[in-house]
Amino acid sequence: MLQAVGLTSTPRRARPPAVNDLTFAARPGHVTALLGDAGSGKTTALRLMLSLEQGRGVTYFRGRLLHQIAHPAREVGALLGDVPGHPSRTARGQLRMLCAAAGVPASRADELLDVVGLSELGHHRLGSLSLGMDRRLGIASALLADPHTLLLDEPAAGLSPRDTAWLYGLLRAHAAHGGTVLCTTADAKEAAQGADRVVTLKEGRLVADQTAADFARTRLRPRVAVRTPQAARLGALIGQEARIARRSVEVVPEGGNRLLVYGSTCAEIGDTAFRHGVLLHQLADETGDTGDRPVLVPHPSAAAPRSSAPAPSASAPDLDVSTQTYASVSAAPHAPASGSAPASGSASAPGSAPASGSAPARASAPAPASASVPLAMASGSPRTPTPAPSSPQASSSAPSCAPPAAASSRTAPPRPLRSPLRPLRYELVRTFGTRRTLLAIATALCVSAVLAVFLTHTGAAPLPAALAGWPSLLPLPPAALGAGLLGALAFGDEFRYPALTTSRGTSPRRFGLLVAKLTVSAGLALVLAAGAVVVDFVLLRVLYGGELVAVPAGPTAMGANWAALCVGCAWAGLLGAGVFRVTAAGLAAVLAVPVVVVPAVQHLLAGPATRSMVGLPDRLRELMLLRLPGGADQWLLAALRLIAQPMGVALALSVPVLLCAYLLTGLRRKARW
Repeated sequence: MLQAVGLTSTPRRARPPAVNDLTFAARPGHVTALLGDAGSGKTTALRLMLSLEQGRGVTYFRGRLLHQIAHPAREVGALLGDVPGHPSRTARGQLRMLCAAAGVPASRADELLDVVGLSELGHHRLGSLSLGMDRRLGIASALLADPHTLLLDEPAAGLSPRDTAWLYGLLRAHAAHGGTVLCTTADAKEAAQGADRVVTLKEGRLVADQTAADFARTRLRPRVAVRTPQAARLGALIGQEARIARRSVEVVPEGGNRLLVYGSTCAEIGDTAFRHGVLLHQLADETGDTGDRPVLVPHPSAAAPRSSAPAPSASAPDLDVSTQTYASVSAAPHAPASGSAPASGSASAPGSAPASGSAPARASAPAPASASVPLAMASGSPRTPTPAPSSPQASSSAPSCAPPAAASSRTAPPRPLRSPLRPLRYELVRTFGTRRTLLAIATALCVSAVLAVFLTHTGAAPLPAALAGWPSLLPLPPAALGAGLLGALAFGDEFRYPALTTSRGTSPRRFGLLVAKLTVSAGLALVLAAGAVVVDFVLLRVLYGGELVAVPAGPTAMGANWAALCVGCAWAGLLGAGVFRVTAAGLAAVLAVPVVVVPAVQHLLAGPATRSMVGLPDRLRELMLLRLPGGADQWLLAALRLIAQPMGVALALSVPVLLCAYLLTGLRRKARW
């Protein structure tokens, strides 16, 4: 159960809060619609529930706050806006990246693509998907870790009626398995048709909390739907008789042979048609746009149980096309409790009565755990399934907002131990999920090779600078600039196309993922530094021969300087983009080191001094109580000499400052009101 208590957003610029003291509950086994016009506070309410917006109030997810959940991705799945992901990443690559972040097997991505009908489009780029395919991929990303609660912001906005019916069928299937579904919408007819309960907002306040039937009866206009081959004639006759009887009747033609009549009844329209000999194909009462309710579609749970316990023997789930009843057999590792009623549409035990199309109340039966085998999509026109009757508790208009004492009827999946390699695996998949990383490395190597040939040919720089491709006109060599760009992209692109905005447990601002990003960016910087030197050295020896291009003296110290420069630039770009949340800010931080910080350090070191630090390494060696074995003291002195250089001092000052700024901004953003 999801319970929102007193949600109030922080007002901005003396404006009233977008959400003001909002309290309601979304129960498991039901699809709850948060209805309101644009600007009514629906999206802000979802962001407050996910702690993505500053404000007051609390939200309980099955009796626990979000920051108290050990694995939030397995408890809450959300989709706010468009599908979060880089436009050049493929649909399958995006889901596999989210699998690495959520700690689920990569095969789960292919399963979800098949469930949402995108198995043939897995290799397509996100930027080339249509709106309907984009929403299907978004639903797949929200269901990736098989969460108990779904929070969806306008999931059916702009979709065709067929896609809308498929979407709400999928949401109903998730709710039928004991899950909680909360989605926002601005269409009252859509809410009455697809949801079990409708919570209405206006100007950030709660207006009504009703069942879908009560909402349709009290908030939507009743009407009569008529189908006849003589629609124009029947409409004129109904209007003529209404004028004679001085009654207010509105006839709305809906194209073809369909009429919608407001202010009349089926009996009156039937009598009019009979008296004038008009053939009727349909005559039915409606409230709003009832149409065809969405049929239940396959529940996208895992094909293999996450638990190692064997599943009870049961037949495969089935979707009866003839009656459109949702029949499934639990393949969960935990059997239902004894004495409880069977779940809706479950297969009958031997000797028991067969399951009927009408499902019992969901609260009276333990819902199967989220480990059933995915169903195949049923073909044919969707028909109206028999809805499950609401429980007495669900029929009350005022929800109870106290945290539940007992656990939900849906069996929670076992929480796996967090692997320390999960952030590293996520960052590796994210880094190589697009072509931009390889393109940046290839560009840096090509530019470095061209500059190395030019510098060697003209003799404008010594051999070490030529091997690095570093002319005196550039503040940094191409390899260092490329490393800084890769570091800046690690956070800049992620904030522009957030991978997981729904789960604080895998938020990019967590310390574990920061360490993973620092590690991956350092590894890429070292690869780029070594690759630039090797490519330039081989190219120069091929062009000019081994006599003119030889290995410089002191390669170890020079290699350490070169590696430290590239790693420092990568970290500066990473932290700069992390602080300002823009890729350009990371590049600016990289260029500020040689352009701003190095001249300042040189000016400071070149200033007049009354005392000299000559002989500092010897004095430090005397202070050491233990002798470092194997010449390690020489390596320590080499590291001190490296840091003592102006560029080393600049990086040693810039990187800690950026790290502290990043941690301060991260702590400030995580502060709860």
